[in-house]
Amino acid sequence: MRLRHLKSSSVVVETDETSVLCDPWLLDGAFYGSWAHYPPLSFEPADYNHVDYIYVSHIHPDHFHRPTMEAMDDDIPVLIHDYATDFLKQNVERYGFDVIELPHAERTHLDGDLHVNILGADNCDPEVCGNYFGCGWWMEDSSARTTDGSTQLDSMAVFDDGSDVLVNANDCRWPLSERACEVVNNQYGDIDLLLMQYSAANFYPQCMNDLSHEEKLAARDEVIGEMYEDAEGFINTLEPEYFMPFAGSYTLSGDLADRNEYVASPSRIEAFWHFAGSSNIEPQDSRPILLNSEEYFDLETGTPSSTYTPVDPAERQEYIETELADRSFPFEDDEHPDLDELTELLDAAYEHMDEKRQQIGWESDTTVLLDLVDETVAAISMTGDGYELLTETAARDVDEYVRITIDDRLLHRILRGPQYAHFNNAQIGSHVGFEKDPDVYERPLYYVMSFLHA
Repeated sequence: MRLRHLKSSSVVVETDETSVLCDPWLLDGAFYGSWAHYPPLSFEPADYNHVDYIYVSHIHPDHFHRPTMEAMDDDIPVLIHDYATDFLKQNVERYGFDVIELPHAERTHLDGDLHVNILGADNCDPEVCGNYFGCGWWMEDSSARTTDGSTQLDSMAVFDDGSDVLVNANDCRWPLSERACEVVNNQYGDIDLLLMQYSAANFYPQCMNDLSHEEKLAARDEVIGEMYEDAEGFINTLEPEYFMPFAGSYTLSGDLADRNEYVASPSRIEAFWHFAGSSNIEPQDSRPILLNSEEYFDLETGTPSSTYTPVDPAERQEYIETELADRSFPFEDDEHPDLDELTELLDAAYEHMDEKRQQIGWESDTTVLLDLVDETVAAISMTGDGYELLTETAARDVDEYVRITIDDRLLHRILRGPQYAHFNNAQIGSHVGFEKDPDVYERPLYYVMSFLHA
């Protein structure tokens, strides 16, 4: 069995008879245009139309990238986790593909010697709980504004050919996925190769408008350290012979290009040397590997098809400045909405959001200050008291707030509904600016804001 790396979390698992393309993001422009590849891709999605299957771990566009799927042969069957709802299934089918839903934690034969086993990120079995997709929140301490529980939509996949075992952990997070990893250990024993996330595909700290340059750099390094610790949790539990940091590598483009230096995504060679020298990795014989685009690693022989060549930071920066920074985003072709167009959507959007807030049993004294247009700010209650429109001056007098700034054209799409744009994807794409007072991260607030649409 071989592992062929394309870009980020896009890989091909292949034997002599069978191949599976995992999480195809093979064109620039994920997350409303902001995410790009570096080095730039030297192939087209159609170059991989020869694969026998496509596996999609979850709905995020760096894993299920719609333009990439549109460019591929829709005769290729798509493998997904058998979620309790058909949200991912319906989105894949919309592009003409046949979807095969695989039961939780059940080894399934594909073709030849190749088998696959897909598990929910938190080992949640939809047949048991019936609520895997978008599980409820459980408050641990509301006074501390923290939550425990799951709203996970990720999955991990285990591939084997009867001899070698490869675990593709995708975007699964630690320690949420500890139980799933224990199931894998019990089912398979020895793991030959682990693929795991090593960087933060999120808005923090590059989107924090109230942090200084030095504060953003310090926060970036802190997040990188946390992500390294998460990755080491997977390594210590699964104890693979080899492991590869792979998911979450991207470069911001367009007007967001100047945020790249703050993104908590180290180069893969930096991650390699961290893990190679880490004293926190307990299995002493686990070894990191890296692959350039379209090169492969042979699990049987333990050898790569070629030596890894690291990215040159200076060449990457030149590419950002001369190519990526000049790109535009799709929503920039829209007309700018006026205040009436935005406020006409806010009533229904607020009701929809507050219904979700009540459903998860959470409230907060924090006010969300959402910049609209014409120096008007929507002050949105997180206790069910609706919203009011404030002037810019009045908004500055609000205590306990999270202030959110989005391009008004993208905001208009978000308020209209997820078929146009979604707050969470805009956030991951670094399109959203934030300010907080006090400096407290209330995870449920950002979760319920994903439901602010009409």
